Amino acid sequence: MPRCTLNGLKSMQVYLPIAEISVNLYLLLGLGGIVGFLSGMFGVGGGFLMTPMLMMIGIPPAVAVATEANQIVASSVSGAIAQYRRGNVDVKMGIILLIGGIIGSVLGVQLVKLLREMGQIDLVIKLTYITMLSIIGTLMLIESLNALRKAEKAKGGGKAAAARKAGSHNWVHGLPFRMRFPRSKLYISVIPPILVGVAVGLLAAIMGVGGGFIMVPAMIYMLRMPTKVVVGTSLFQIGFVTINTTILNAVQNHTVDIMLALILMSSAVIGAQLGARAGSKLPGEQLRVLLALMVVAMCVKLAWGLIATPDELFSFAAGGE
Repeated sequence: MPRCTLNGLKSMQVYLPIAEISVNLYLLLGLGGIVGFLSGMFGVGGGFLMTPMLMMIGIPPAVAVATEANQIVASSVSGAIAQYRRGNVDVKMGIILLIGGIIGSVLGVQLVKLLREMGQIDLVIKLTYITMLSIIGTLMLIESLNALRKAEKAKGGGKAAAARKAGSHNWVHGLPFRMRFPRSKLYISVIPPILVGVAVGLLAAIMGVGGGFIMVPAMIYMLRMPTKVVVGTSLFQIGFVTINTTILNAVQNHTVDIMLALILMSSAVIGAQLGARAGSKLPGEQLRVLLALMVVAMCVKLAWGLIATPDELFSFAAGGE
């Protein structure tokens, strides 16, 4: 009887029609649960964690990117609605960011299509991930270690550094085409928000991420928006951009695997709830250090996969559709 049960577990393969491979169902559920747990614990979208993991288990990079963008739609829209009810969404700023995001996502999807036809999409996606994860992981690690040192100083009676004041002016506020944003109490040029939106749209198309790890710091430190409005406005923009990216990838590139997305979402929801409970028991500085180390480890694993000698020296792959 135990042998039958073990054989049943091994045979739980699910065929992914777009990825064109069979993957163990429990492995996919486990990945979704793990990334959902980490998302709930660290307060991140999880796209920059899930997409590399999918590539590591054999999902084609283009399918992993497009499918993960589809998964982000549900979490970002849900979060944006909750933030809007609390009055934490600057709709006017969100629309300006969205204009840039739509432009960036359209350009990104066209770039993905061109790279697929050239047969270079897998390499470009992996190199983009290695570059972004190395930069983000290093900066997060430095920031989190500094935060730990400041926390220790504060415990020892040292004076904490003054926080940056939202709404203060910098070079961004001197650019032309200025517009008033009453909810954020800003009067700034629309050029920086549009450029931020374009960058996030490109990342959504090429990396399958929401782009919040770039948008949130840019909105706080460059645009000087109030922190309480930043998260809701970011989710508002990300929701629409990932919807646009998902539709374009499905129609033009045929890389959205609905079966894969549904399996991952089903376990990610449960994992996020458990992660949120676990995260509430750890100090924020320690959480950021753990997340930074995990991002750096993911980057090293992807980089090693590119430079290590493959098990099979020859393979057949089609560049186009």
